[in-house]
Amino acid sequence: MRVALGSDHAGFPLKERLKAALREDGYTVDDLGTFSTDAVDYPDFAEKVGIAVQSRQVDRGILICGSGVGASVAANKIPGIRSAVCHDIYSCHQGVEHDDMNVLTLGARIVGESVAIELCRSFLGARYTAEDRHARRLAKINALEARHQSPH
Repeated sequence: MRVALGSDHAGFPLKERLKAALREDGYTVDDLGTFSTDAVDYPDFAEKVGIAVQSRQVDRGILICGSGVGASVAANKIPGIRSAVCHDIYSCHQGVEHDDMNVLTLGARIVGESVAIELCRSFLGARYTAEDRHARRLAKINALEARHQSPH
């Protein structure tokens, strides 16, 4: 599985640790930045990760900022991206299984390294079930997104 990884300056140290752990687990990781603790804006990296997922250059994305909230909000502005801040194992796998979540967002100031690694493993190991009730709800989410997209 190919994974896009991105962060702002607050998430940079955790991103580096996650990158190493995921590669050790056998994942192909595309590091889309940032590449230091110099101050940057999280929407820039949320866009990079979101576009990589949207275009199917990668299978899933992981974003890290201070709380996880801002990066998740930004990523969800990209059509087809279903991102959530998850700081517990259940939400990580359930978000994929029921909602076809394709971007996990973490708060580097909220979770520690070992928890973050387990969260990523749960997210990446989960599969969308496509059960009727989940497919019906996902279709409604997609229709909602389509109704409210601004014309280009």
